[in-house]
Amino acid sequence: MRRVRAAVTEAPGAPFTLRDADIEDPRPYEVLVRMTAVGICHTDLTMRDTWPRRLTPMVFGHEGAGRVEAVGAEVTGIAPGDHVCLTFASCGACEQCAAGHPAYCHSARARNLSGGRDDGTTPLSLDGTPLRAGFFGQSSFATHAVVHERGVVKVDSDLPATVVAPLGCGGQTGAGTVLNRLRPEPGSSLVVLGAGGVGLSALMAAVAVGCDPVVAVDPVASRRALATALGAEAALAPGDGLVAALRDLTGGGAHHVVETTGRPEMARRAVGALRPRGELALLGLGGEVTFDVMGLLAKGVRVHGVIEGDSDPGRFLPELISLHRRGLFPLDRLVTTFPFEDIDAAVAAMGDGSVVKPVLTFT
Repeated sequence: MRRVRAAVTEAPGAPFTLRDADIEDPRPYEVLVRMTAVGICHTDLTMRDTWPRRLTPMVFGHEGAGRVEAVGAEVTGIAPGDHVCLTFASCGACEQCAAGHPAYCHSARARNLSGGRDDGTTPLSLDGTPLRAGFFGQSSFATHAVVHERGVVKVDSDLPATVVAPLGCGGQTGAGTVLNRLRPEPGSSLVVLGAGGVGLSALMAAVAVGCDPVVAVDPVASRRALATALGAEAALAPGDGLVAALRDLTGGGAHHVVETTGRPEMARRAVGALRPRGELALLGLGGEVTFDVMGLLAKGVRVHGVIEGDSDPGRFLPELISLHRRGLFPLDRLVTTFPFEDIDAAVAAMGDGSVVKPVLTFT
């Protein structure tokens, strides 16, 4: 056991409170990581506000980067001192994991959204009582995290932790949707609805593989400006006439639309912006969406629900890092850093749109 500092959510919707807690030593297949940076994702905030009361107090955070301090007796390929990116948990043995699609692991909910390990235990405690953790296999809103080895990807030590951290979820979700699921042909058109961290990651991936045109939609002017700086041909504000404008920009309709806002009305607009046999990828957490089925059938639209970019992190994250090093995935341009102690300010900045990807840093 060792002492850690964690941002604790005491009840559903409650603000983060910095508390001292205790963390267990890693089990045989686990790794203890000292955090150097952690991104804040909208999923952290959405889940915090809707989290079951019976699973509180809880530690969220799922875009961790850090250095390994200790490993369990059965861990291979990871050693103390390694620089690592933390990502979601999966079993490695089920049908989906074996096929290279661990984001759809049969035990994904138990391993990522149960408030603990898949056996119901938690490595954290608060004043001697269990502190719920294991969010996306990590709970990285803390100075340390205990993570199963499958959720740990080794990275080069010269890569800034502020770039590594968002790769664990937002970066791979947006980019993976384009590169792993949609796989657009060069010259095909792609529209991104929502220019946050996920949307802009999708945009950068689309630009990297030669989509043309790439168009972004977002209500915040600074995000639209960033989208065009990252390679979008146009960036539009949502509003009346949006579907017609998108169809005009894409020569009669987009080949692909990536919807990241989770807003049902934007998903319906996305269908209207597609050309016949176009593809819609839904990424945002939102409510139910009602589609005109005849409209989908008549246009031959394919709808994809995508989690974590349908990526196998051990394979895909090195690919993204390679794109970053070549200047084709400039994830650092999305990042604004805050000290871990300023987590509330970081959340507020993301909420008002002034920051795209807040990343907390640890001293």
